[in-house]
Amino acid sequence: MTSVTRVTRHTDEYRRISVALFLAGFSAFSLVYCVQPLLGQFTREFHVSAAQSALSMSVSTAALALSIFLMSAVSEAFSRKRVMLVSLFGAALLNLLAAVAPGWPLLLLCRAAEGLVLGGVPAVAMAYLAEEIDPKDLGAAMGLYVGGTAFGGMTGRVCIGLLSEFTSWRVAMAVMAGLGLLAAWGFGQLLPAPRHSMQRRASGLSEHLSAWRTHLRTPGLSILFALGFLNLGVLVAVFNYLGFRLSAAPYHLSMAAISMIFVVYLLGSLASFVAGKFADLFGRVPVLLSGLGVSLGGVTFTLGQPLAVILVGMMLVTVGFFVTHSVASSSVGHLARRAKGHASALYLLAYYAGSSVVGLAGGWVWGAGNWTLLIGFCAGVLLLGVLLVLRLRAVVPRGTSTATASAP
Repeated sequence: MTSVTRVTRHTDEYRRISVALFLAGFSAFSLVYCVQPLLGQFTREFHVSAAQSALSMSVSTAALALSIFLMSAVSEAFSRKRVMLVSLFGAALLNLLAAVAPGWPLLLLCRAAEGLVLGGVPAVAMAYLAEEIDPKDLGAAMGLYVGGTAFGGMTGRVCIGLLSEFTSWRVAMAVMAGLGLLAAWGFGQLLPAPRHSMQRRASGLSEHLSAWRTHLRTPGLSILFALGFLNLGVLVAVFNYLGFRLSAAPYHLSMAAISMIFVVYLLGSLASFVAGKFADLFGRVPVLLSGLGVSLGGVTFTLGQPLAVILVGMMLVTVGFFVTHSVASSSVGHLARRAKGHASALYLLAYYAGSSVVGLAGGWVWGAGNWTLLIGFCAGVLLLGVLLVLRLRAVVPRGTSTATASAP
């Protein structure tokens, strides 16, 4: 470790780092999830099914999962800033290529490449902050980055829905790409080159494999990985196909109106903060069960016909997701005795794989039946999550603080 003093709050360098990482989180997650409100338009323009349209998201999140997993191992040999900068510019350019793609296969290829390139942001951002910021001020800086991810995930969905309503989905995606390029430029201008980093050495493949194998054998960790898979999968499945339901009779909502539903993501940051406090007071397992229970109640609410009831249900699904995710992700760091970065990478691999697999499976269920069948599928997944959490009682202790991870 270098002897150079870390960056502290109330300094110009701290403000530059905080704003730069906010821009990185905003850009990365707005680009990944901006296509979610467009699935209905993809089905009409490219003549694909609902499940096939969801591939535009699934291929990105699957590639993102793989990329985060790999980048956590190889990024040690490169400049943190350079890795994130290349990721941000590359992803924005690929989103622009997806906007002008003449056919469905090429659009999917661009989206897969976009997810692969973007893995350099979440895999590196938190490590950069941990190395550069003074420990006593790290929480606030990390919170701003996480806020950027949540804000980006919401803004990407809302803005592209509004833009596509008044222009076209291609113009909307191009605009999002432009915003991504601007954010990448701002990030590059603001973020100082790493000067306080720990001296790192590239680890051999055997060391990485040993760390991952140890985590998979650690009691409780594999359960948390599976919980991340199921939790995000349900959220994505519900939001993916809600637009199809609300655009049809008897609602006939416009694309702009449907996209505004994603504003409920603003509840995520508050829910994560409250979940952390409650986990400290009552223990992690009770809060995890509560989060899953809220999500289960939320999906049940969406079976109602009144639009207001459906919206309440989506709010509950969102709150339940963030409660479960914040406690599960922080529990990974607590249970991992060493190589915590490798443990987090495994959690994120399972987490984004759930978005791809369960989200796609939800499309098959939706195509085979109706909303009721899809909600039955999601409820079953959540109940499986409950069974997994009950097995955690013996390995996850009470107390110990939680930390919010990246939002979807």
